[in-house]
Amino acid sequence: MNPIQHGKRREFSTRAAEQSHAMHCVRTACIFWFITLMVQCHPLLAAQTLTMQAPVAAEVQSRAEQPQNNADLPDDPSLQKYPEAKAEPQPTGTPVSMESDTQTKQENIYTLTGDVVLTYKSYVLRADKVVYDSESGDATGEGHLWLTGGPDQEDIHASHGTMNLHLQTGRFYDVTGSIGVKQQGNRRVYTSGNPFLFTGKVVDKKGPDEYVVYDGTMTSCQLPHPDWLLASKKVWVDGDQAHAYNSIFHLLRTPIFYMPYVTHPVDTDQRESGFLIPVLGQSSTKGWIIGEQIYWVIDRSTDMTVGTEYYSRRGWAENASFRYRGFGEDVLNVRYAGLLDRGLSQTSGGVTTITNQGGEDATLIARHDFDTQTRAVANVEYLSSYVYRQAFSPNFNQAISSEVTSTIFTTHNVDGLAASLWADRFQSFESTTNGNEVRIFHFPEIDFDATEHRLRKTGLEWSMESSAVGLKRTEGELITPITGTAPTQPFSLLVTFRTPGVVERLDFHPQVSYPIHAGQWLFRPTAGMRDTFYSRSQQPTLDANGLPVQSNNWLNRKDVEAGFEMRPPVIERDFTSAKVESIFKRDLRHTIEADMVYRSVNGISNFNDVLRFDAIDIASNTNEMDYGVTQRLFLRPLRTRPCKQDEKPDPVTGKCGGGTQEWISWYIGQKYFFDPNFGGALTAGRRNVLDTTLDFSGVAFLTGPRDISPAISRVRIRTTAKTDLEWDLDYDTKAGRIAASNVFADFHVGDYFAGLSHARLDAPGETVTSTGTSQVSNFNQIRLLLGYGNLIKRGLSAAANVGYDLGQNSLQYGALQTSYNWDCCGLNIEYRKYQLGSVRNEGEYRFNFTLAGVGTAGNLRHAEQLF
Repeated sequence: MNPIQHGKRREFSTRAAEQSHAMHCVRTACIFWFITLMVQCHPLLAAQTLTMQAPVAAEVQSRAEQPQNNADLPDDPSLQKYPEAKAEPQPTGTPVSMESDTQTKQENIYTLTGDVVLTYKSYVLRADKVVYDSESGDATGEGHLWLTGGPDQEDIHASHGTMNLHLQTGRFYDVTGSIGVKQQGNRRVYTSGNPFLFTGKVVDKKGPDEYVVYDGTMTSCQLPHPDWLLASKKVWVDGDQAHAYNSIFHLLRTPIFYMPYVTHPVDTDQRESGFLIPVLGQSSTKGWIIGEQIYWVIDRSTDMTVGTEYYSRRGWAENASFRYRGFGEDVLNVRYAGLLDRGLSQTSGGVTTITNQGGEDATLIARHDFDTQTRAVANVEYLSSYVYRQAFSPNFNQAISSEVTSTIFTTHNVDGLAASLWADRFQSFESTTNGNEVRIFHFPEIDFDATEHRLRKTGLEWSMESSAVGLKRTEGELITPITGTAPTQPFSLLVTFRTPGVVERLDFHPQVSYPIHAGQWLFRPTAGMRDTFYSRSQQPTLDANGLPVQSNNWLNRKDVEAGFEMRPPVIERDFTSAKVESIFKRDLRHTIEADMVYRSVNGISNFNDVLRFDAIDIASNTNEMDYGVTQRLFLRPLRTRPCKQDEKPDPVTGKCGGGTQEWISWYIGQKYFFDPNFGGALTAGRRNVLDTTLDFSGVAFLTGPRDISPAISRVRIRTTAKTDLEWDLDYDTKAGRIAASNVFADFHVGDYFAGLSHARLDAPGETVTSTGTSQVSNFNQIRLLLGYGNLIKRGLSAAANVGYDLGQNSLQYGALQTSYNWDCCGLNIEYRKYQLGSVRNEGEYRFNFTLAGVGTAGNLRHAEQLF
């Protein structure tokens, strides 16, 4: 969606064109097959129109009276059914510019020969010879006639013809023309996302944007050899659309089928309501898939799509979307998807079970800016079943996402001060079992925050976070009781925890700091306090199932905070020797940046009495030092150079290659805890999550008292704008093992691209046994993407991706997609495989066939493509 300048409402340009063209493709690629067959069976169907709005009766009669064969081309004035044009005086102040090799004049008649160029307003008429009547505005051209310009960027080539410049009417013979294509030097540039190109033996220009094309063709592909075209005896162009009767659709120069009536958009800024292209596909679990959607243009800024799909093995799936785009950043998008599932049939041990995996998923995204400082935002999602998402989401990352978050807020910001009103719902599915999930509600929440502000002339800087909120939490957990040493039949029990009513919480957290600069050294001492009030609390110890027990007693938690930040000068060195320049072809700079942050929090003696809702509730006593060092390598080109086509020049020099580029960065950090028990907040034998470790490492490593955290390493290498390599590593020095490792690589070289990611996680489980071992959450997974080409590349393109679990030695997902594009049509075919345990083991074929200017048929959507 691209904005229109000067604050006008935005158009749904890309999606709108796709929706509009898709409707026409229904007329030209799907329904006409059936209509053609039916025509052979019943003559009364021959006049059936195939548009959303049939022509009025008078129009049909008028068009039926028009000549329908080559012998009836309108060379004879007696055959014309149009009113005669009457000459009008030339508008004052709009002269006609004339250029030619030779010119003669007799009264009002100019005769120009040799490279003639007539310019009138935005029109330019060229020909070998032109006879021009300056009083009537009639111009008759012979030999290589070429008319360009006009409000729609008309471009007409003809052997000869006439035109009235004042009325913008005329007649041309042996025409090749276009609307929405402009000549720039030796290149033809599309000024519209859907140009209209046509040929005809005779073309009547009825006005600024009205044409009648006799015995011609129309297409959106570049002439003279378009990939597709419609051939018709007569085509009407009324500015917004082209209409044709009794046309033949040609694809790759081969006639495919006959169409009694067809329309083609000329003005792509206009969207049309109608049926979209039917969806057709096949899946190993869904069966055959067939579906249809209706698109409704409500007004210029609003539209709606409603549709359904039928899965032959599962049932009916519904979908709908509503979109609104207003002034500025105002937006409202609503999407719905659901399935009435007949159930998944699975047979094991001779027993067949039917599992219902149906559900609903609805999202709402909205924003309204009251002014530049005040806005309201909503991002809401409702998911009825986690199994439904796993089984039917077309995107793997979404299919495995077990969290659903909904947020609504309005905020007002002035000079770094923000007042906000919130409502928030967090839902985390722990398993596919109904009820085994966590739900946390914030409603209502009032926040007042302030970024760092200078306190008059003292040099002190103050900041603050404060909130008042109502909280509620519901939690269900599967427990497997173990009786004896060898249970004969293990079973699971779903136990729940629920806060009755709403828990009120008031939180006030001001801080003050005093930056001190000593040369290139920076010292920044800080001090603060926190006071949090809860209307309810919990018992210090968990119950037998490991769930908290709520208490109706109120709770007041207070702490006092102090600390300082120290940053020494950056150490740097430049390497400019001839040897370095010969190797890197650039100057090389190496920098070393060290930092150290000390933090002390005291006064929280009731950590285990606090109910848990969010990060505010896991604040604890701590006495810690955070230290790290960052090394960077910078490259600077030896000289500037002319910019390439996709580069942005330097605003001063107008060239590229200048400036400094970060090549390699490497951060190593660690924390030392002077208080290994965190003021009694640590519970040995369980996984502990505290605010002091929440953002430091990707692993909740606190399972017992410890004085040192894992060491973290963050490496990033960026050799070019199209090459990235990143490696995030957490190494637990106390356990002597890698706690987490994530490698990301992305390469683009010409038409070739590749991506690689490897994720390894060795995190402790919720509980730890007496021997020191834990129920480890161990993941070892790899993702790979390889490809050649892109969606708009002419010729063959191919891409494949795969996700593999090295720990379980099993495939999670995979896809192979190939495409072949001609000049303005393309075919994409893809096979996808999902393997998500017993919930989903599916193979699915997808495809789409695209005609430029018409639309896309198939079930392979752009958001799901690999390119």
